[in-house]
Amino acid sequence: MNKDLIIENNFTPVKPEPEKYILQVNALKKYFPIKGGMITKTVGYVKAVDGVTFNLKRGTTMGLVGESGCGKTTTGRMVLRLYGEKTGGEVLFNGKEIYDLSDKELRALRTKMQIIFQDPFSSLSPRLPVGEIIGEAVREHNLVPEKEYDDYIDKIMDNCGLQPFHKDRYPHEFSGGQRQRICIARALALNPEFVVCDEPVSALDVSIQAQIINLLKDLQEKYNLTYLFISHDLSVVEYISDTIGVMYLGNLVEYGETEDIFRNPAHPYTKALFSAIPIPDPDAKMNRIVLEGSIPSPANPPSGCKFHTRCANCMEKCKHEAPVQKEIEPGHFVVCHLYDDVKDVNGNA
Repeated sequence: MNKDLIIENNFTPVKPEPEKYILQVNALKKYFPIKGGMITKTVGYVKAVDGVTFNLKRGTTMGLVGESGCGKTTTGRMVLRLYGEKTGGEVLFNGKEIYDLSDKELRALRTKMQIIFQDPFSSLSPRLPVGEIIGEAVREHNLVPEKEYDDYIDKIMDNCGLQPFHKDRYPHEFSGGQRQRICIARALALNPEFVVCDEPVSALDVSIQAQIINLLKDLQEKYNLTYLFISHDLSVVEYISDTIGVMYLGNLVEYGETEDIFRNPAHPYTKALFSAIPIPDPDAKMNRIVLEGSIPSPANPPSGCKFHTRCANCMEKCKHEAPVQKEIEPGHFVVCHLYDDVKDVNGNA
């Protein structure tokens, strides 16, 4: 990879603390090559993830929000090493860099890191009964003795609201909510420590969404799971998350505790997202912030602050100079020139 593609990261990484943080992502980058010409020469790169840093405490949930195409799903899959090699940065799981692991070490790690996909139907094999779908990886990794296999699968299914007689049925025989329970059971069967939830309720009815969210919270409390919860639905993120990261065009623009982010959104982009949350009061007036224009291409992002082309608070230096991280209150970080003159919690201007 061309060294010119590697840029400085806005968020300052912390020293490895595997006892406290199950996941530490430092300046993570993933660029996809753009091929062109008769000899399929690389003519550019799509900067899907462009310097993302965050730290996830063990047993907590981090919500990752932003518009479609901002890099949320790519970030989630990169921390699971599902997209090949990274372009830059590091991903530490329990203090170990997962991109330095051998094939044997990575195979062992797969049981500790799982993912729940957005569309439960397309992520389930139509040719396998539910019992095989849930237990396939259990057998592959020899997690339980063969004589205990059936009881183990029954227990996992019961924990996820499924009945033992469902084992012989196929995915097309279930509703959308039941299919998502099957996906959760499949992930839980491997006894993971960390689960990426990639918009797990976006394809479900609202009433079913509540059931799945409550199930995820119950399982987290029971098994001390850690979630990276990717979603467009800010009300769901507020309910389930302990911390929130707001992404725009491959970068985190704001990060902090859920209560702090919702009480005091700092970045103009975060404010625009929150202004779109429906208010359940027909008489209440919504102060909607409408973003003008479309999202710039991640293959050719704007110079300076990537958000300046759509920002109502854009200043001249926003067009040429990339902003740096400011901790405006303990644990609440923002990357915006509006706070350049504000002293952070360390007293730095």
